[in-house]
Order: sequence, then C-alpha cells, then structure tokens
Amino acid sequence: MEQYETTATAGTPERVGLTFLTLAHTLRERVDRHMTATAGLSLSRTKVLQVLAGHGPLHQAELATALGQAPRSVTQILESLERMGLVTRTGHPADRRRKTVELTDAGRTTLAAAEEAGTRLLRRLFGSLAPQQLTDLDALLALVATGLAGDETD
Repeated sequence: MEQYETTATAGTPERVGLTFLTLAHTLRERVDRHMTATAGLSLSRTKVLQVLAGHGPLHQAELATALGQAPRSVTQILESLERMGLVTRTGHPADRRRKTVELTDAGRTTLAAAEEAGTRLLRRLFGSLAPQQLTDLDALLALVATGLAGDETD
C-alpha cells in the first residue's frame, strides 16, 4: 500500500477521498485474490451466486438487473459458472433465447466456501481495530454512503 506524506492537503476531502479509493481498490483486489485462491470463486462470481441463493431461479435478464450489470457481462460469467457446475441454465420452451439460471448444490457449497474465505480475511484485516474504532468507521462509512446516494453528479 502506498505511504502518504503529511502535506498541506492532509485531512482535506480530496486527500481523504483519494486515500479511501486507494484502500478500497487494494482491499477489493486482495479479497478477490484470496477468495479465488481459497475457494476458486472471484468476488464478481460470488455476487452472482449470492443473488441466486437469495432469490432462487431467475431469468438471465432478471439476474443482470439484480446485479446492475449489462446482460452480456452476466452471460459471460454464467457460461463460466455453468462450466464449473455451479449453476444450470435451462431454456424456455417457447423462447430459446430466454434462459432460467439456478444454483446447483455444488454452487451452494462453493459459495459458502468463498464467503467464509472472504469473511476470514476481512476479520484478519479489520480485527486489529478496537470495537469503538469499528463502530466509528462503520458510522463514517454510512455517512459517505448516504452522501454518495444523494449525489447524482457522475
């Protein structure tokens, strides 16, 4: 992780924001690598399986909407998950383009392993914080999330 020098900009919104972005990116990459190495499932694939576990079988278009992703991106992930035996896709009798996606038993097992791997790493990385520090960080992140949800400037 990059070290930051104390400068006149330390503590400014842009400096804190850039530090947060760097840390978030690094944390995401590390969790993704750990989950892939431990359970064979990346964060993006884990998210697909989590949505299916929570909603049950979905049509691919519904799944893409639930994930907030383009249908083409989801199709590529699903092809990979299907090859791995973690999901099944069945065609609609009247519309061959419409496919229903369902989590397999192997998918449930792999999802549980991936979630556990991610949880273990996050506990290790954030476990050095005192309970009050975790509470404070959680509250600060909630404030940032609230501000982000209300800001439509992209």
